[in-house]
Amino acid sequence: MPVTASQVTCPPGARPYVVQAGDTYFSLARRFGTTVEAIMAANPGVDPDRLRIGQVICIPGMAPPDRCPPGSTPYVIRAGDTFFSLARRFGTTVEAIMAANPGVDPDRLQIGQVICIPRVAPPDRCPAGTFPYVIQAGDTFFSLARRFGTTVEAIMAANPGVDPNRLQIGQVICIPRVAPPDRCPAGTFPYVIQAGDTYFSLARRFGTTVEAIMAANPGVDPNRLQIGQVICIPGMRPPDRCPMGTMPYTVQAGDTYFRLAQRFGTTVEAIAAANPGVNPNNLQIGQVICIPRS
Repeated sequence: MPVTASQVTCPPGARPYVVQAGDTYFSLARRFGTTVEAIMAANPGVDPDRLRIGQVICIPGMAPPDRCPPGSTPYVIRAGDTFFSLARRFGTTVEAIMAANPGVDPDRLQIGQVICIPRVAPPDRCPAGTFPYVIQAGDTFFSLARRFGTTVEAIMAANPGVDPNRLQIGQVICIPRVAPPDRCPAGTFPYVIQAGDTYFSLARRFGTTVEAIMAANPGVDPNRLQIGQVICIPGMRPPDRCPMGTMPYTVQAGDTYFRLAQRFGTTVEAIAAANPGVNPNNLQIGQVICIPRS
């Protein structure tokens, strides 16, 4: 029966290790920051030229941390990692990483090695005038500034210690808020962005132009509309309540004033009169209009 790591008692200052494919004393010495001679001394009777996958040997040196010290978090080394790149990525310093990892040789980091990274905690609360945002794939400070109608400089000021060139998926940062309008300017009404909305579709739906919507929403990027975002639409608000003698109707595919007039026994002129500001040539599915009752 093969010997397991739990069955091997290593000398003080060493720990059991299960040999993997490709392991040699030389590669293990580099990986664990020790020497071939020290590994040989910890394993008398083991032939370094006859290592077998699954064989248990003893490795001198410090074991990777079972628990990282308070204020740090475990991290598994990946290809290309250095203490310098990790310090930039996690908003800390090489010196702080070295202090959290005594006995680890920064020039001998191995893929799969576990080290401790000093933590720069994500903000529990973002400062006034900002809101928390979780980084997604492809995000940059520039794209976020365009998306949320702010500037790269403002995002950097709201996130001291965050490297804009080392954003990580899942990282929490603070975005300066461009508050949605409390009141839209005269001649416009507030509208909550829905899935699929664009300035072009909204302009057609509400009988206005892309230029007019842009003018009513300075600082809003029309290419970065977000579901739930509030903007201002030029023109008259769709009816909350239809006037007496009419009833609300939700426009369906293929509807026209002419077809609706025929269906409900009224006239195109009567429907137009009940819906001032609605462009009959740009009816949109889901739009609510008022139909005169017969």
